[in-house]
Amino acid sequence: MKGKKVKMFAGKGGVGKTTCASATALHYSLRGEKTLIISTDPTPSLSHIFEVSEKQKPTKVLDNLYLSELGFNEIKQMWDKKFGKEVYEVFSSFVSVSYHVFVDYMSAIVPGLGEEFMVDYIRQLSNGDEYQKIVWDTAPLGQTLGLLETPNMLRKHLKLGPRIYSRLKLGDQTKVPIIEILKGWEKLSSEDIDFLCHDVDFTLVTIAEAMAVEQLDGIFAELDQHKFITGNLLINNVITDIGGSSFLKEKAEQQKQYLDTVHRKYSQLSIVEIPLFSHEIKGVERLKLVESCLFH
Repeated sequence: MKGKKVKMFAGKGGVGKTTCASATALHYSLRGEKTLIISTDPTPSLSHIFEVSEKQKPTKVLDNLYLSELGFNEIKQMWDKKFGKEVYEVFSSFVSVSYHVFVDYMSAIVPGLGEEFMVDYIRQLSNGDEYQKIVWDTAPLGQTLGLLETPNMLRKHLKLGPRIYSRLKLGDQTKVPIIEILKGWEKLSSEDIDFLCHDVDFTLVTIAEAMAVEQLDGIFAELDQHKFITGNLLINNVITDIGGSSFLKEKAEQQKQYLDTVHRKYSQLSIVEIPLFSHEIKGVERLKLVESCLFH
C-alpha cells in the first residue's frame, strides 16, 4: 500500500472501512511520518475508534498522528474562504436575504456544494507541507460515488451560469464580476477532478458475502467511468480461527467461495484479507493488530 500522499478509503456501511483507514494512518505515524486521518462521513466514528474526546481540530492522537472530522461548520468556512462572501454580495444587492439563509439556498440549488469543498480542502492539504500522509475516511460508498461525480456535475451547472447571471442588472455594487467568480469556481472543479484522478490512492473495503462481492463489478465500472484508479482491495472479517465451532466452520466455507471469486476476478489488484477478531477494534493497541495484517 505504497504510493501517493493521499490514501482514500471507501466501502459500504458496516464493512470496517473506518477501522482499516485508522490502522493505515497508525502505520504511517509509527514509522515516523506526520499523518492526518480525516473523515468526511456525516456520521464519523474516528474519535470513537481512537478513543479521543477532544473537540479541537485537528486532534493530536499520538506523536505524528492527528485526527479531524469535517462537518457543516468546516464546509461553511471553506465556502467563506473561497467564494461565499463574493457571491453573497452579488445576490444581496437585489434580494434581501441573510447570509445563513443564502448558504442554505446555494446548497440546495447547486448539487454537491459541500462535497466539492471537502474535496478541495483535502486537495489543498495535500499540496501543503504540514503532513506527509493524509488518510481519507469517506462516507458510505453510495455517497462517495456521488462525491466523485460532484466536480463534473458542478461544471455542468456552471456552463449555464453565465447565461443567467450575466443578465442581472447590478450596477457597480459588486467588487468582482459574477462571471469571474463563476470562472474561478469552474477552475476549482477542474483542479479537483485532476486531484481525484491522479493524486489519490483509492482503497475499497468489502466483506466476503454474496451481495458485497456481486456489487464489486458495478463499483469498479463506475470508478473507471470517472477515471479513478483503484489499486487496493481489502476483504474484512475473514474467518481464520474456527476452533470447534460448527457455525464458524460453515461460515468459513461460505466465505471461501467468495474469496476465491474475488482473487480470481481482481488478481490485478493488491488484495489483503483481514481476519475476523473476537473483540471490538477500538484503541491504538487493538488497531495495531489490523495494522500488522495490512502491512505484514
